[in-house]
Amino acid sequence: MRKFTVFFTRQWLLVTLLVLAAIIGMARLGFWQLDRLDQRRAYNARVRIQLQATTLELTGSVLGTDLTGMEYRSVIVTGQYDFANQVALRNQAYHLLYGAHLLTPLKIAGSDVAVLVDRGWIPQESFLSGSWDRFNEAGLVQVHGVIRLAESKPQFGRITDPVPAPGEPALRSWNLANIEAIARQVPYTLLPVYIQKSTDPQNPPPPYPDTAAMTMPFPVDPALDLTEGNHFSYALQWFVYAFILMVGYMVFVFSTGQKKTPAML
Repeated sequence: MRKFTVFFTRQWLLVTLLVLAAIIGMARLGFWQLDRLDQRRAYNARVRIQLQATTLELTGSVLGTDLTGMEYRSVIVTGQYDFANQVALRNQAYHLLYGAHLLTPLKIAGSDVAVLVDRGWIPQESFLSGSWDRFNEAGLVQVHGVIRLAESKPQFGRITDPVPAPGEPALRSWNLANIEAIARQVPYTLLPVYIQKSTDPQNPPPPYPDTAAMTMPFPVDPALDLTEGNHFSYALQWFVYAFILMVGYMVFVFSTGQKKTPAML
């Protein structure tokens, strides 16, 4: 063991400390990736449970339950749309085409509450026109979709929305599906989740969208990736880098000898 004291001599101490810091940092990155892997597996398990659950009908006592833990569960809800308080979720792409999603409050039949419904995608030119009346669906409708959680904090690179103060005009275009903020500008209670309308099995999405032939708004199913990603391979890489640095540094010091200076590194 005495030969290992060379790493902590005056000649090599600073370099040894830097190498140790780098090894510890790489190891921590490896364990961080393993933590991310555990989180990904837990998330995938929760989503699969909801995907396999029976379809939930949003009516009666169900409206008083906690729906925030049921994201991606299929639901059916019946009611009438309130287009006067409809908003748009901008910066939404469909097959590389820019546009927006229409978020419309649906007054649930037999209750005094409503739920936002993401009815689907419209092209950018239709969104910018500000006139969305041609997309209205009159009368009582039945919506098939999945539960989605509200968004209150923007992801990296996205912009948060200003929340209109009382008395100010309602905000019609939003960057996030911030239900709590949107609820402040409607005269009734909104459920804390929204419904993403599902595509029609009898009318599947075309491989190449033709906006002239598509019925708008066009429902878009959520993009789900239930794989484990690259977290394990990334963790393995960081552990290998740490091992290579440790072994390589030891071999270098022993082969160089104590008379060599750290400057040769």
